This record gives sequence, C-alpha cells and structure tokens, in this order.
Amino acid sequence: MKTLPRAFYDRDTLEVARDLLGKYLVRRIDGAELVVRITETEAYIGAVDRACHAYGGRRTARTETLYAKPGTAYVYLIYGMYHCLNFVTEPEGTAAAVLLRGVEAVEGTDLLARNRFGQSWEQLTAYQRKNFLNGPGKVCKALSLTRAHNGLDLTGGELFLCDGGTPQGEIHVGKRIGIDYAGEAVDFPWRFWL
Repeated sequence: MKTLPRAFYDRDTLEVARDLLGKYLVRRIDGAELVVRITETEAYIGAVDRACHAYGGRRTARTETLYAKPGTAYVYLIYGMYHCLNFVTEPEGTAAAVLLRGVEAVEGTDLLARNRFGQSWEQLTAYQRKNFLNGPGKVCKALSLTRAHNGLDLTGGELFLCDGGTPQGEIHVGKRIGIDYAGEAVDFPWRFWL
C-alpha cells in the first residue's frame, strides 16, 4: 500500500474529512503492523468553529500541533483518560484537523483486541465486538496511541494512511457528537460516516 502524500491533507478540511472514509490507517508497533479502515470522521476548523481547540486563533501548548504542517498527527487527552487522534489539514499556520471517530479492523485484529481489552479477539464478548472500534478513545487504545505520538508525521513509517479505493456504501453527513457547548457550531454538518 502506498502512503498518502502530504498534499492529501493540504486541502479543505471538510473535503479531507469526507475523503478519509474508506482509507486505511496503518500503525507499526514492535514489529507488528495494525491496519484499520476509516469509517467515521469529524472536521474541526479553528477560525469559525467554537468546538475546535484553537477557535478564534487560540494558541496554547496543547493546540500548537493544530498549526503544524498538514499531515501531522494531533493527539490529545480528553476527560483525563481518553486519547483522540486527529489529522492536521490545510496550510501550515491554519488551525484545522479531522478527528478519527471510528474504524474497522483489517489486519492485526488480535493485537488490536489485546491493546483494547487485554485479550484476544476470540475471547471478546458479542458486546465488546460490536463496540470494538466505534469511538475515538477506543481507536487510540486499540492502536496504542497516546500524547507521546502528538506531532508524528503521517507521511512517515510509524503511523500513516493509504488509499483504500472508493468507499463501499453510502456516505452520511450530520452533526458532530459531544459538542453541546459550541454555540452555533453544534449544528455544523461536519461529521461523515459510512
């Protein structure tokens, strides 16, 4: 699989969020290769989006990665316990990114399950399988991604994306999840899923 170039991310954030659906995310860790297919994303654009950490040009130690070059991983911690992976988009200096909300396992399913639940795929309950990779914190735990991976180059060899062809199934568009505090941005149709 060929790694997506930086130019893929250096575009309008909403286009990237939609175009990420069906792409493969590859994580190399300890000699193993974990591969997942992206099924759900959300766009965040600092200039106009109260739900974005960098809304209105806010620059802090936490948000600085949002201003990095496109194709950079922005990983942050929420609620003091869950990590979230975002893909920085648009030109460097513009605070915008796409949150990875959901994926499905393609390769390395047992290791993904061990990272997430401490047991093999075969040992998981029906409930655990159904809710395996359907949330940003779940995805990061399964891929063993933490704040230590913040700023990672997505065109490198540790964490990268590859083209998965045209996504199968209908692409849905709707409101983002868990941003009730964000004023008018609550209604932005910036969530995309298969």
